[in-house]
Amino acid sequence: MTTRSTISVLLADDQAMIRSGLRLLLEDEPDITVVAEAADGVEAVSTARRLRPDVCLVDIRMPRLDGIEVTRALAGPGVPDPLRVVVVTTFDTDEYIHGALRGGAAGFILKDAGANLLAEAVRAANAGDALVSPSVTLRLLRHLADVHTTSTAGGSGRPLSDRETEVVRAIAKGRTNQEIAAELFISLSTVKTHVSGIQTKLGVRNRVQIAAWAWENRVVTGAGW
Repeated sequence: MTTRSTISVLLADDQAMIRSGLRLLLEDEPDITVVAEAADGVEAVSTARRLRPDVCLVDIRMPRLDGIEVTRALAGPGVPDPLRVVVVTTFDTDEYIHGALRGGAAGFILKDAGANLLAEAVRAANAGDALVSPSVTLRLLRHLADVHTTSTAGGSGRPLSDRETEVVRAIAKGRTNQEIAAELFISLSTVKTHVSGIQTKLGVRNRVQIAAWAWENRVVTGAGW
C-alpha cells in the first residue's frame, strides 16, 4: 500500500523485459511506485504529461523519440513546469548523454547499476538532488570532459565567487549539500543559497548541469582522483 511519501515513477524503455525488470526492482522499495510504462518516446511524453509522475526513468535509445528528445519535451528550457527525468545510459556507447543533460535531465544512471543505485537515482531526482553516486557521476562526467570542448554558460554572465567555485567543484565530485556544508564549514542553508546563485549565474536548472559545466570548463579535472 502506498503512502503520501510514495514516489511515482514512469518507466520508458522499448524492451518489455527491461521494463519488467526495472518495475520489479523499484516496486520492491517501500517508497517507490511505478504508475505507468511506455514502449517508445512518443508514448513516454504523452503519458508523462497526462499523469505527471514524480520521476520519469527514460531509456536513451527508443523508437519515434529518443531519450534526449523526450527529456527536452518534458524538462527542456522552454517547458514551463518541467518534470524530473532520469536518463538511462550504457555509458560506453551513449556519448550523446551530453544532449540529455543540456536538455534538462535531472540525472542519469547506468543500466547495470543495480537495485540500490536505481532506487537512489529515483529518490535523488525526486528530492531535486541530481547527482546520484560519485562513482557513476564521475565516470560519466569525465567522459563528457574528454569528448566535448569548453562551453560558455548561458546565464547572467557574472563570474562565480571563490566560494561558489568551491561549491561547484564539490558538486562536480558528487558531494551532497550536507557533505559540502561539512567540507566548507558553512551551514546547509548557505550551501543551498550558493547552489541557487550558481544556477542563476550559469543559466542551468540542476546539479547535473552544474557538474557538466564544471567538467567541460575544466573547473575540475581527474588529476589525483
